[in-house]
Amino acid sequence: MGQKITFNLPDLGEGLTEGEVAAWLVEPGGEVKLNQPFVEVETAKAVVEVPSPYTGTLSDRHASPGDTVDVGSPLATFEVEGVEERAEATTKASSEGKRTPNLVGYGAKEDAPKRRKRRREAATPPPPAPEPPVAEPVTPPVMTPPEPEPEPAPSGPALAKPPVRKLAKDLGIDLRTVAPTGPHGTVTRSDVEAAARAPAAAPGAGGEERIPIKGVRKATAQNMVASAFTAPHATVFLTCDVTGMMDAIEELKGRKEFTDVKVTPMLLVAKAVLMACRRHPMINAHWDESAGEIVVKHDVNLGIAAATPRGLVVPNIKAAQHLSLVDLAGSIGSLVRTARDGKTQPGDMSGGTISITNVGVFGVDTGTPILPPGESAILVFGAVRPQPWVHEGEIAVRQITTLGLAFDHRLIDGELGAKFLADVGDFLADPGETLLAWT
Repeated sequence: MGQKITFNLPDLGEGLTEGEVAAWLVEPGGEVKLNQPFVEVETAKAVVEVPSPYTGTLSDRHASPGDTVDVGSPLATFEVEGVEERAEATTKASSEGKRTPNLVGYGAKEDAPKRRKRRREAATPPPPAPEPPVAEPVTPPVMTPPEPEPEPAPSGPALAKPPVRKLAKDLGIDLRTVAPTGPHGTVTRSDVEAAARAPAAAPGAGGEERIPIKGVRKATAQNMVASAFTAPHATVFLTCDVTGMMDAIEELKGRKEFTDVKVTPMLLVAKAVLMACRRHPMINAHWDESAGEIVVKHDVNLGIAAATPRGLVVPNIKAAQHLSLVDLAGSIGSLVRTARDGKTQPGDMSGGTISITNVGVFGVDTGTPILPPGESAILVFGAVRPQPWVHEGEIAVRQITTLGLAFDHRLIDGELGAKFLADVGDFLADPGETLLAWT
């Protein structure tokens, strides 16, 4: 008989202590291969597919979709052949929160599934014999056809594929309330989208909705509270003419090297921030309270705030100061797409040094953001609007925006913050050869 080994939830990222089971990809009794994804776990940073550490059978699942599991707590039990010695080491590593890539090599013999199937068939008791039918009185035929009986209400979890479950979760749709149209009662993507488009029922007097605080929302709340009550925030604003930036965007779109990348105002804002960091390196620093030091970072790990169905996330581009303008455009696009798909890797969410948030896409002029933990500055980019502006001594319609810079006042004085923001504005007002040459 194969040995049953309990697999505990490993550490899926830096500092993560728990994860929510999003969807099981393998049913109990189903066979799995080594490194085959068997469950999706949503952490505070991303939705992660956890690979199987064994080749064998998924014997038991210790959590249901929506349950929160602590790192090091039982997640699933596998039945595996020929791993008596290795199982002990693997289970110990899993209980200590080791990462799943360390589990490579714990496979089972190829003929194990057939043996397990025979054992399960032998161990299954025969079904009970049917009771003899009870004679009932003969009823004369009724000419009026009987009304059809209502179909029984579905019980248990709804049938849906993992991508459909994720879509329903992102849209806030309870799969149990969706009428399935797929084969064998499966809820399809179209069913979920139709349920999302349906008008919501009017709430009754005094009605309310309670949403559990977990996942990205929980992590964001904890980080923002910690940042707001640790770093003394200060904010400066600058309204500036960015007609030159908008003209530069049109010029870049016509260049052949930008054919396969999306050119947006965020690209040139990011470039302006990187150039201003080169001139003012103290902006790209961190206040280390425990060491009593100001740590000036040589690499600019540029964070890009992205609004996703799961909440706000701020992944960052590592060492962005070394990228060409083309590579920077590709990195921004890839970062945002991955974040919106919920597939951002934990490593991309840590180590940021300075960030940009674009509130202009929502038609907002500016704001006063809270610093991401560990960072000392965040730039706010507002909406670009045509407005009357004094240009070369005359009033003309120009493209105007408002920039904001929130910073940690412990290490960034108002003078430094103002000079940094003014340089960003100057770069955007007249990109010229300095900005466009960096392609």
